[in-house]
Amino acid sequence: MGRFLLIFTLLSLQAQTLPPQAYQSLQWRGIGPFRAGRTVGATGIPTDPNTFYIGVNNGGVWKTTDAGRTWHPIFDQQPTGSIGDVAVAWSDPNVLYVGSGEGLQRPDLSTGDGIYKSTDAGKTWRNTGLRDAQQIGGLVVDPTDPDRVFVAALGHPYGPNPERGVYRTEDGGDTWQRVLFIDDNTGAIQVEFEPGNPNVIYAVLWAARQGARENDATQFSTSGLYKSTNGGRTWTHLTNGLPTTAQGLGRIGFGISPSQPKTIYATVEAPAALGGIYRSDDAGHSWRKVTADARTWGRGSDFAEIRVHPKNPETVYVGNIASYISTDGAKTFRAFKGAPGGDDYHRIWINPAHPEIMIFATDQGATITVNAGASWSSWYNQPTAQFYHVSTDNQWPYWVYGGQQESGSAGVASRGDYGAITWRDWRTVGVEEYGYVAPDPRDPNIIYGGKITRFDKRTGQVQNIAPEATRGRAGKYRFLRTAPVLFSPIDPRRLYYAGNVLFLTLTGGQSWSVISPEFSAKGVIYTVAPSHQDVNTIWAGTDDGTIHLTRDNGKTWQNVTPPGLVPWSKISLLESSHFDNNSAYAAVNTLRLDDLRPHIYRTHDAGKTWTEITTGIPANENVNAVREDPKRKGLLYAATERAVHFSLDDGATWQPLRQNMPATSIRDIVLHDDDLVAGTHGRGFWILDGVSVLRQIKTETTLYKPALATRVRRSANTDTPIPPEEPMGQNPPDGAIIDYTLAATTPVTLEILDATGRLVRKYASTDLPEKLDETRLAYPSYWFRPARILPAQPGHNRWIWDLRYAPPTGFPRSYPISAIYRDTPSGPEGPLALPGEYTIRLTTNGQTQTQKLTLRNDPRSPTQPTNHALRAYDLLPKAGPLARQLLSLMDTFDNTDAPPTTQALAALAALEAQLK
Repeated sequence: MGRFLLIFTLLSLQAQTLPPQAYQSLQWRGIGPFRAGRTVGATGIPTDPNTFYIGVNNGGVWKTTDAGRTWHPIFDQQPTGSIGDVAVAWSDPNVLYVGSGEGLQRPDLSTGDGIYKSTDAGKTWRNTGLRDAQQIGGLVVDPTDPDRVFVAALGHPYGPNPERGVYRTEDGGDTWQRVLFIDDNTGAIQVEFEPGNPNVIYAVLWAARQGARENDATQFSTSGLYKSTNGGRTWTHLTNGLPTTAQGLGRIGFGISPSQPKTIYATVEAPAALGGIYRSDDAGHSWRKVTADARTWGRGSDFAEIRVHPKNPETVYVGNIASYISTDGAKTFRAFKGAPGGDDYHRIWINPAHPEIMIFATDQGATITVNAGASWSSWYNQPTAQFYHVSTDNQWPYWVYGGQQESGSAGVASRGDYGAITWRDWRTVGVEEYGYVAPDPRDPNIIYGGKITRFDKRTGQVQNIAPEATRGRAGKYRFLRTAPVLFSPIDPRRLYYAGNVLFLTLTGGQSWSVISPEFSAKGVIYTVAPSHQDVNTIWAGTDDGTIHLTRDNGKTWQNVTPPGLVPWSKISLLESSHFDNNSAYAAVNTLRLDDLRPHIYRTHDAGKTWTEITTGIPANENVNAVREDPKRKGLLYAATERAVHFSLDDGATWQPLRQNMPATSIRDIVLHDDDLVAGTHGRGFWILDGVSVLRQIKTETTLYKPALATRVRRSANTDTPIPPEEPMGQNPPDGAIIDYTLAATTPVTLEILDATGRLVRKYASTDLPEKLDETRLAYPSYWFRPARILPAQPGHNRWIWDLRYAPPTGFPRSYPISAIYRDTPSGPEGPLALPGEYTIRLTTNGQTQTQKLTLRNDPRSPTQPTNHALRAYDLLPKAGPLARQLLSLMDTFDNTDAPPTTQALAALAALEAQLK
């Protein structure tokens, strides 16, 4: 054992930077949940009433061509997923503009990197500039000229910067001119043309900034509504009848009547006596307050959307925690669409040619009506959930958990029994939207989380177990929206919970002990890392930039903060080492200090000294989490605002591990056996299967030791297939993952042998793909899995053995009812291999390498499978007219682990006797 650990230690100390080809076949898979997240950009095409685009806060840009029945991402290859607005050129609907950076003032926001343009309806994109604006509040394209665009640049959310205000391009984004600017603290949040006259432009300037402490925002005295009548060359500040900044004016939102452009409505954030909906009937020269109904303008820093019916200037729609409609010129409103809990409406787009067609962008996603609100499309088809943290449980298949912003909580199975992860495979788990989720290591039916509850899956009941009955929202303890909740990796009874102090329970929350002092007068404990070596060692980090360590279960603590760490550098996540009780890693997020740079610190001497380790991570990617691989010392993973990265040398150098994952904010990552699991803040949960290859990675020709494989069927579905239009997450590979590296392109063969040396399956890179004659197919080909040939590309290759013997020959190919869209293999298939030890043999250039593979039975199965299916399979070559009977019998045995029936065994024995 000592020699084994020494080898891995030496490997971890060697500085390693690998070419991307060395791990090129690693692929992420999204598992949902298919419940959408905050969306602030939405638009349609007046002449194409079924096509819409949405910009999701951290989920990229999506398109529907069927009025919201299905949505498809069209921005996933770009370097950012944070979106503030999307606009279509009405004169050429192939031209799209996207403003990145979500354009909201929120403590969980993410920034973008400028304006993107597509000239082919979203197939390809290019960045056209304004990269340092960080937040785009809105943009508008001239209805008559696709090259003329105005942009509302909100600017840095946590500091001053000059690239903010209103910008204009007249050459399709090749150049930008700043046409409205006050100062480095004042950004623009909205810009619109007067309907029918693109030389008249209205814009809202908003001077607000998030503070270093959560929910500590500042409003400056330069907000206001502006108008230009000469294409943006000069501007007039519209003030007549509106509150002033001296009176407390905040954010304004406005909507112009398309049928009567002199009529404008505005939501005005101001103290209660002045806030409300205002109206102008003289193109903004004068204003009067028409309602003080707080439902329509309250929480003005979050909501300021107001739109006017295209054909009736007296019909007005407003977005707030619900949406509201007025038919009397905004004097009175009634609720239009919404739900208890607050759907939170950010954007309303009404088709000017067909006003009964509308799209609303909300905190729950996008929803479309084609009948003036009588019915709406679902937002349970958009995998854009925002999570703060991610955790997994100990069952098989394991479940993935997190608190979902705006919605509550979600638990999603990492594998569905029916060939994909569907609505059957996820559920809510009783935790608030911001929360950590901590499944009980001893019982996956019991789940803790939030501030703080205990949920029982069997009953669905949620119990408040907070140290104070107020659930931490009042009293002597102080909490932020995200409070750490996690179990000790050593003692599964020990559950930690943190606010301004650290709590410990050994009784499932029936009682709590305080085991830390208050480390900060204003901050809170934001991350807790119990040791993997010693139950009394705990690391704690605060949101105001300090790190603390106890060696005696909280009796005494040491301040071990890295020297020079700036106050209010958020210690986003601490990770204690799996190998060394003196080692830990700290992810430090400095976005709130207007610093986008990555920061990760490492200590190997219990915090006496720290080393910053970020070489290789891009300079604009704040780090949210760092994790250590539990099996290879020195292998680290980092979650940033745009991607996942990994290091093979204890953080000395980093490499991207984004692969096929869209750019989004990765808020947390965890290792579960051989999988890396990511919780994103805009694209739900993602899993990278089989990271064991990173623990062994080489550049020369190598067959890697495969991970433990589980004998499970691709799908147990016996009913009609799920239609392709229904949203589904991707299952893990249906078989054993076999990884190998090739130094060069060369023919390859791969063989699987059982413990007796019998050949179970053989693949070759020279195999020919199965041919399909679509003129003779009974079903559309979109159901079928594309042909798979053993890969032989230079670098990393991955192959999936489906755990079956070779398909029997002599039978026409067919497809089962357990079909999955674009992932259904043809049949008949060979029988499943039995649990046991197998040998994997890779041959290339006359050289052979072997590795052992362990195949276990499905842990949920109460019985062990028998060899009767294999007995029937072995009789097939000489079965002649009895072949179909044998094939049917083989399937009978193969479809279940249950003990075979007496009649099935008798039938097999009779056939064996006939064929002797």
